[in-house]
Amino acid sequence: MLIFKHILNNIPRPWLIKASYLVKPIIAFYLKGDTYTDPIDGNSFRKFLPYGYSKQRKNALSPSTLSLERHRLMWLFLKNETSFFTSSKKIKTLHIAPEQCFLKIFKKQKNLDYVTSDLESPIADVKADICNLPFKDDSFDVVFCNHVLEHIPDDKKAMQELFRVLKKGGFGVFQIPQDMSRENTFEDASITDKEERTKIFGQYDHVRVYGRDYFNKLRSVGFKVDEVDYTQRITPEELDRFCLMKNEILPVCYKEK
Repeated sequence: MLIFKHILNNIPRPWLIKASYLVKPIIAFYLKGDTYTDPIDGNSFRKFLPYGYSKQRKNALSPSTLSLERHRLMWLFLKNETSFFTSSKKIKTLHIAPEQCFLKIFKKQKNLDYVTSDLESPIADVKADICNLPFKDDSFDVVFCNHVLEHIPDDKKAMQELFRVLKKGGFGVFQIPQDMSRENTFEDASITDKEERTKIFGQYDHVRVYGRDYFNKLRSVGFKVDEVDYTQRITPEELDRFCLMKNEILPVCYKEK
């Protein structure tokens, strides 16, 4: 577990993404079993991998898709509660900082016009700053932006850009690491030391810890926000089987017509 923690905190993320493609098949083969299942690809394992920058969570990272708890939860929500996978209409989709667990699947979906964007990721199609997206107003039916905003100094500008490029009637999922015990978001630009940032913000490249006011921050730029605790609709057996975090909230955001 200490090895994984050291790797996460000392190797740049673009390098980790490239390396993961090489080691993933080996790890998946080694951990094959029937205790836990990744709902994204249906593969099962005797255990998942630990994950976390400051505190390691057991059975967090799927060996096959490299999905985390939040990815598996979003997948189940999209599959069971939306027409994202089944719509006969072409869905124009923007994915900021695309996650590997979704990338190939979404690219293969015939009902998606799928665009990925990020400033640094080696797997993104369009290199762009989230605070200055190179897309026209009302361009996308669906926008995903997960665990990105906590890295952005001007998160309000980023939220405004996400709102701008989303079509009226469209929706987005904008997950963040969130401390529900905090009423208000905490940030302090004077904290620049990596170890101190990890200790205070949970990760060396985070600039804030979001509290319960995160949803109102999204509402302040125009979104209608549903705070979806989708784990309440999943059986305890499935929560354990899929290695999900109980009571994790999905911020599902809509741009009203």
